Amino acid sequence: MLFLIRYTRMNGSIRIPQVDPRANYLAHKDEIDAAMARVLTSGRYILGQEVATFEQEFADYIGVKFGIGVGSGTDALHLALRACGVGAGDEVITVSHTAVATAAAIELSGAKPVFIDIESDTFLMDPNWIEKAITPRTKAILPVHLYGNVAEMERILDVARRDGLHVIEDCAQSHGARYKERRSGAWGIGAAFSFYPTKNLGALGDGGMVVTNDSELATRVRSLREYGWHRRYVSETAGMNSRLDELQAAVLRVKLKYLDGSNEERRRKALLYTQKLQGADIRCPAVRKHVDSVYHLYVIRTGQRDLLSAFLRDRGIQTLIHYPVPIHLQNAYKKLGYETGDLPVTEEVSQEILSLPLYPEMPESEVEEVSSQIENFFKKYPAK
Repeated sequence: MLFLIRYTRMNGSIRIPQVDPRANYLAHKDEIDAAMARVLTSGRYILGQEVATFEQEFADYIGVKFGIGVGSGTDALHLALRACGVGAGDEVITVSHTAVATAAAIELSGAKPVFIDIESDTFLMDPNWIEKAITPRTKAILPVHLYGNVAEMERILDVARRDGLHVIEDCAQSHGARYKERRSGAWGIGAAFSFYPTKNLGALGDGGMVVTNDSELATRVRSLREYGWHRRYVSETAGMNSRLDELQAAVLRVKLKYLDGSNEERRRKALLYTQKLQGADIRCPAVRKHVDSVYHLYVIRTGQRDLLSAFLRDRGIQTLIHYPVPIHLQNAYKKLGYETGDLPVTEEVSQEILSLPLYPEMPESEVEEVSSQIENFFKKYPAK
């Protein structure tokens, strides 16, 4: 049986949540509880066999040689950058339409984020702008595979090879997605995943992983995640404490077995949305033929975003905006010198996007209800 979290707000109860991580736990409750009990009785809670086994299982799933479990997706990006030699005085090219964690990780490494614009249909890094952003200080390109979609990796890698740049993938929202039959995370020198509870592969707390085929990079990340140790209590470099714990690894091992199935459920519901919303004055998610999206989010575009969101909320349907203010226009990043108008597509998209309810256990009847209410909205408020 599936259960829904009941959210309450000042103006009423949310009947259909935008996401429901509790439903995913309940779908595999017995296995997850048994896995957690196994860890609790083992007496080993940090960097034990559960983590080591999950690291290899997840690396095998992605199609790479090495996985290194860390404390969060942000730490995974930060440590991957540092392990590639990115540091003070360097620049990393990325996008502004993403979670702040992407830029925060670059700054944690000591480098400066350099933002380029996105494609208007996929919301992903536009490769046409990369060359224009490269300077003598550029050290890496960091594409973000947003909403379950995958950036144009072959074009990005072509530019990187010509200029001798590292490519590190931000895969926080693309667990299991494919680009030309290869999974996201298997393209760059390294990739970072988040296991935040609402991700396609979500833990019951924070967690992350760096994946790579490069043995030297893997060794550096393993050292950096634990104080720069090569042997216990002796730091060869300045590292940090960022370790995936045994409980989360045990939970993720259970969920990994069902990831492809849950991603397929996301695709089915996304397709149903797209079919049902054909008559509405919105733009549904665009996915190219050579990409197999895993629909971490189902994000539509409409010029009446805020009015539609309020209309749905009044009918018990929760929507969210991922993300309402581009990073280059946020107060914390004014120091970088960007102004309104510098990234026109990014800025336009941020005013029109809306994430509809979507998660694997969501009943199809609720997809149909959300779609029906959106149709009702445009009957009441037709586009001008």
